[in-house]
Amino acid sequence: MEQLADGIWRWTARHPEWHPGAFGAEVASYALVDPGRTVLVDPLAPEGDGGFWERLDGVVTGAVVCLITIGYHLRSAEEVCARYPGTAVWGPGTVGKRMRDRRSFRELSPASAPAGVRAYAIGKPRRTELPVLVESHAALAFGDAVVGTDEGLRMWSTAPVDEARRRFYAERFAPTLAPILADPFDHVLVTHGPPAVGDGHAALAAAAAAAPWYHHG
Repeated sequence: MEQLADGIWRWTARHPEWHPGAFGAEVASYALVDPGRTVLVDPLAPEGDGGFWERLDGVVTGAVVCLITIGYHLRSAEEVCARYPGTAVWGPGTVGKRMRDRRSFRELSPASAPAGVRAYAIGKPRRTELPVLVESHAALAFGDAVVGTDEGLRMWSTAPVDEARRRFYAERFAPTLAPILADPFDHVLVTHGPPAVGDGHAALAAAAAAAPWYHHG
């Protein structure tokens, strides 16, 4: 567990599907804590435990909410529900379809989110991923659409970047980030690569203006 800022904790774990050594083989999860509530973003418990749950116990306060940004990031959310009864799991409809027990599931959308949380539609055509802003911590979280690289935050392309793909991101994807950039936030939390802490708003604006970034395998 690494504390990034007041009330914001980050940990990493081995991705359940990527090969060791590849970009994305290690993914990050986050805990955003205030006295009355703990928000967990895309939580993934490390394999073999190694005392992880006890460390998480030391961070968690109040009611627990899981925010899942995209369907296949459900990961350890159901284990969280088992450990912290009453946990609500908020995510796109694709999350609920993956759950063994849907009683804790709440469908997340720009029109429906927990108190103090905003969810945003992105992409044209629209993606199933929903970035989320936790207002109490001025922290915005992405699943896969934006990643941390050596050059800062970048939009992550799923295919090699040629002129057509550059144009697609400039004309059809980057503009859908404008409603997010219209809101105030300080931090951008990403599951792949380093987050942008303190300068997150400027870092996301720079990402929206830059060419997309591609890496796979």
